[in-house]
Amino acid sequence: MDPDTVFQLASVSKPIAATVIAALVGDRVVSWDDPVIKYDPGFAMFDPWVTRQVTLRDFFCHRSGLPDHAGDWLEDIGYDRAAILYRLRYQRPDSSFRSHYAYTNFGLTEAAVAAAQAAGKSWEDLSQERLYQPLGMKSTSSRHADFLSQENRAHIHVLVNGKWLAKYDRDPDAQSPAGGVSSSVRDVAQWIRLCVGGGKIDGRQVVNEEALLEMFRPQVISRGAPNPSTDRVGLYGLGWNVNYTEQGLVSVNHSGGFDLGAATTVMLLPSEQLGIVVLTNASPVGVPETIGVSFLDLAQYGKIQKDWSEFFRKIFLASQAPTYGTLIDYSKPVASPTAALPNGVYLGTYDNDFYGPIDLREEENHLVLAVGPEKKLTFPLSHFDRDIFDYQPTGESAYGLAGVFFTIGPDGKASSVTIENLNVNGQGTFTRVNSPQSR
Repeated sequence: MDPDTVFQLASVSKPIAATVIAALVGDRVVSWDDPVIKYDPGFAMFDPWVTRQVTLRDFFCHRSGLPDHAGDWLEDIGYDRAAILYRLRYQRPDSSFRSHYAYTNFGLTEAAVAAAQAAGKSWEDLSQERLYQPLGMKSTSSRHADFLSQENRAHIHVLVNGKWLAKYDRDPDAQSPAGGVSSSVRDVAQWIRLCVGGGKIDGRQVVNEEALLEMFRPQVISRGAPNPSTDRVGLYGLGWNVNYTEQGLVSVNHSGGFDLGAATTVMLLPSEQLGIVVLTNASPVGVPETIGVSFLDLAQYGKIQKDWSEFFRKIFLASQAPTYGTLIDYSKPVASPTAALPNGVYLGTYDNDFYGPIDLREEENHLVLAVGPEKKLTFPLSHFDRDIFDYQPTGESAYGLAGVFFTIGPDGKASSVTIENLNVNGQGTFTRVNSPQSR
């Protein structure tokens, strides 16, 4: 590796996207408080009133009412960006509008895409023309194909049986503004210089200072204080976490991570014109954050204040707990499991507004689950007990086995099926829409 090795930035893409929007705000193309439907009139949320009111600002500070990581499973099962953003209209909110912080890749993506439409560009072209080219970020792109074309690129790695392996390719184009930027430390350093320089670099005002500094203004409480008399709350601006040092300096940061093999962070002290970026090509375990905070400690205090590696290790272990996998207790296997009904009972097509249709097929006498758009992903089912099965999902949001639970109707056929990993927000039940069939 060298300063020009290109890494996938994951969610460090979010503050970069916010900088692009700030440039448009400074150009008077958009305002942070413009409704999204002003530029993307076909977009809709579950609540028509929220559809009319939700703004670029709301999505960039994650207070739209969408549940945490809404839409991520749609990406994992194969839907493209347009289909995912369309299907957000079927996603039920988990809080009232603007009352609650919930981190969403596709809410932010929708705001960025709408702003790009206001500029008459694709998001990928807009980012290139309005930010990367003016800053001389020659190795930076918002397209995965450009990353793959780089000879000097870092392959993502996951830990398997104690060894780091380059096992996956993570294509984040569907959520490009939120997670799809690839870049080098040399290029990201240029962007850091812009951010701590009030939108100016090498004497050139690339982004309007007032529009850029709005990114650092707290918009919503992102993390409550366990003890409000002693603990600080977490705050989120526009694409940035916002904090304050012991000396009262504004400190902004954002980390990024792909469980499939990337971990990154950027940390700034804008008033000190100081920043650091750390890029790694391994699943998140807290290494970039440890390096970043240790560097800022050395700069401010002359020594590292605590064991940050252990501090962040615990945080990442807690944050990476699976969001599903509790409905079947594999530690207590059924002593005498009831046999499944004949395969024909379960076969057929089932539908769901949010996830679309799925098929239960039979291949070589085994049940197979087929999910996603036209070219469906297929997963073999394993039987657990009577009408309960399980399977191993794949993708960025996947962990261990997920349960598949059939409900048998009065006609003796399965009338619905609930898929555990797709049901984290209570919308994972699919209802039969046709007669059983073998494919």
